[in-house]
This record gives sequence, C-alpha cells and structure tokens, in this order.
Amino acid sequence: MASKSGNIAAKAEALALPFAEELGLELWDVRFVKEGADWFLRFFIDKDGGVNINDCENLSRALDAPLDEADFIEQGYYLEVSSPGLNRELTKDRHFEQMEGEPILLKLYRAIDGTKEVKGILLEKKEDTLTLTDENENLITLNMSDIASVRLDDDHFFDFE
Repeated sequence: MASKSGNIAAKAEALALPFAEELGLELWDVRFVKEGADWFLRFFIDKDGGVNINDCENLSRALDAPLDEADFIEQGYYLEVSSPGLNRELTKDRHFEQMEGEPILLKLYRAIDGTKEVKGILLEKKEDTLTLTDENENLITLNMSDIASVRLDDDHFFDFE
C-alpha cells in the first residue's frame, strides 16, 4: 500500500510533468515530506548543462496555479523546486538506467562484512537486485530490499581506468 505522502508526490509528478517538459526540463523526482511541523512539496529538476535559479523559478511559477486548482493536498505546504545535486539519489528505474557506468554510494539497512556503505560503479538494476563493481573489480549483487539509499558518488572514490 502506498503512503499518503507517496500518493501526493505521484499526483504532483503527473501534474508537473507537462509543465517541466514545456520548459525543457527533466522532472528527476518529486517528494512530499514533513520536516518538523512543516510539509514540503519538492520538485527536483535537471537538464543538459544543469539547472539554474531561473529554471527553478519558472517551474515554480508554472505549477503554482495548477496545484491550487487541483487541490489534492489537504494540509498547508511549502513548494520548492531545485536541482537534485551532484550526489543525487537514484530512486526510479529510469535513474538507474541513465546512470549505468557511474560511481555510486549505497547505504545498507544492515552491515555486510562490517560496513553499511558500499561504493562502486553501477552496472545494472534489475527488478529486485542491483549489480555494481567495486574498486577491486569484484562484482557485487545486492537485493534492493537490503539497500536504504543509492546516490551518485561524485567524490570519485577510486579510479576504474
């Protein structure tokens, strides 16, 4: 069963997608999260060459009225539009496909061989597994259910060449 905040994020993503595309932006992710007493509806956008403040402002203005008209969010919230950043989190299948061959950092729910972090080069994600190669060129395949998060590792933790 999807969470209420997950349903809101999915509805917001569906609403925002045509606006983002019209502005030449990729809608990387949408999240509806509570921080302290406040709710935030966050849109993460990208484009070739990176996004700037004008891109964020343009999408925010484009979404303001349609979100109010759709009226599917009961509580008050803050609307935020930003870049996913260099160390962006990979959450969707298309993220994993786009980032194959890139360095990633996995955080695990439980330690494996004494560590809860695994670094490597993303090879592929299948339905329930993620395969990467580590600095010693060892293949590592993990169940997605064991992975808390996957981010790009822009720190270039080791050289694979």
